[in-house]
Amino acid sequence: MCEPFIRNHQYNYIRNQADAVLHALRSVGDPKIWESVRLSAQTKVLELFPDLSDNRKTLLASISDVKTAEDVHNYRLALEPYRIGFPPVTEKQIRKLFPKNKKLKLPDLSQIDFRQVSYLSWTDIATNKMFIVYPAGEGFVGVEGRYTATHKKSYCFVCSSYEELALFTAASKKRPAHASPDYYKSVGNYICMNGHECNKNMTDAASLEKFISSVLE
Repeated sequence: MCEPFIRNHQYNYIRNQADAVLHALRSVGDPKIWESVRLSAQTKVLELFPDLSDNRKTLLASISDVKTAEDVHNYRLALEPYRIGFPPVTEKQIRKLFPKNKKLKLPDLSQIDFRQVSYLSWTDIATNKMFIVYPAGEGFVGVEGRYTATHKKSYCFVCSSYEELALFTAASKKRPAHASPDYYKSVGNYICMNGHECNKNMTDAASLEKFISSVLE
């Protein structure tokens, strides 16, 4: 029985490494350089899961064997049973994360492929707000804030990809000791307008987790 262990952003990272191996094979004439790319990809993928020692490690290591587009396709296909989806979440659970929003508009959860989701996000045009839901412990955390569309492309702080961005600004719940009652601090950053594309491009969760921590903790 397959034991899932690959999160969405890790799968994206592995996918990119496999594509890099194939690209090197097609574009580099020096066998030594291609061999270096091949071994580098294998090392980077295995470093994601340093504690693996069973057939899953063997499967990951086989990235060094890809030589054709079909090989890449089959490699990615073999990883599918090991992917960890976004934890099951209900509308009721999401609403509890944003108790002050009595008329919270939610995305259609039935239309989301949660295997391809690292974080759940959506916008409410009527209130000009963006909402983010992220797994934490045995449950979830929620962050809401204002968003301002830039109508320009640049690099997203979550996925580091060149996409159309919005400035997302959330009120920090952190309060310094002896802060005045009217103390207010906002935390902002540029994030993909399209959450689906962001999740597809995301290869590391550290930046998002740091941002969420800066707002909530």
